Amino acid sequence: MTKKEVIKMVLDGKKPPYVPWDCKFTIEALEKMKAHYGEDTDIEELVDNHFIKVGQSSGFKIDIGDDKKKDIFGVIWDMKYEKDIGNVEGLVLPEPTLEGYEFPDPNDPLLYKDVEEKIAANPGKFVLYSIGFSLYERYWCLRGMENSFLDFMMYPDFCKELLHKIADFNIAVIKNVCARYPEVDGIYFGDDWGQQKGLQMGKDIWMEFIYPEVSRMYKNTKDLGKYQLIHSCGDIAEIIPELIEAGVNCINPFQPEVLNVDELIPKYRGKASFHGGLSTQKTLPYGTVEDVQKETRHLLELGKDGGYIFCPSHATEGDTPIENIVAFIEIIKAQKKAAGF
Repeated sequence: MTKKEVIKMVLDGKKPPYVPWDCKFTIEALEKMKAHYGEDTDIEELVDNHFIKVGQSSGFKIDIGDDKKKDIFGVIWDMKYEKDIGNVEGLVLPEPTLEGYEFPDPNDPLLYKDVEEKIAANPGKFVLYSIGFSLYERYWCLRGMENSFLDFMMYPDFCKELLHKIADFNIAVIKNVCARYPEVDGIYFGDDWGQQKGLQMGKDIWMEFIYPEVSRMYKNTKDLGKYQLIHSCGDIAEIIPELIEAGVNCINPFQPEVLNVDELIPKYRGKASFHGGLSTQKTLPYGTVEDVQKETRHLLELGKDGGYIFCPSHATEGDTPIENIVAFIEIIKAQKKAAGF
């Protein structure tokens, strides 16, 4: 049985032979792993992830010098301190108007760079085309965070127009991806809506402005016969039913500090799956090896009947002791081996 087949079992609401996983690491964490396992170690091969992600994480950034990059939407990212994603610098749309702004071309070759090569190099894995900063995050990257909240109240028509055009762009890209690469199994939408308690903008605003566009995007993905997995940090428990209604198959990063993992996995098993759950806020950076082992085994037990894909609740950060990283990798690989795979 391939990794792709095991992931599909989970997403289809079936009991898998073991709990699959897909774990990511920040640049600092990868450096720590290289120092531990050896500089020549292929970390992807070592971890043995079940996904291969192709496509864009936050808009395909091009290096423009001085520790800065520019993405295809025209957003400048300062990479000096936050080296994985960066910090937005300036405003592409300082005023609530699209006059003079040109959206990127959905046929831009950057959007499809190395897709075929990555798929060919990872046979048997579940293939995800990733669209990071897919709607609300793309909005505030263009307008600025403060303006984005003001726009909901002061310029609702403009806000809906811009969100609609962002969704139109994503839909065009997804149609291209599915036409060009039939091997792609699903689309991975990244869009952070949550905070430590509840939604950043509140459910009423989310339903009025965000939900209509995610529903359009998700319907497009479903109509093309693909799974859809989403990433949204924070407490999004109150909109899980709406996400399922819109067609979501799997929700990441499933933060245990703000979401009840013991309750949600069984509650939604057969309706939606969860991907994440191992605390990157507490257990991984501050816990002992025994703490990591205990939490990892608990998550695997919760997920043994399906509805769960293991990973830390975000990319593992560089402040995580290497012993803790080694601990969860060893356990997840051992349970697969014990199942005879």
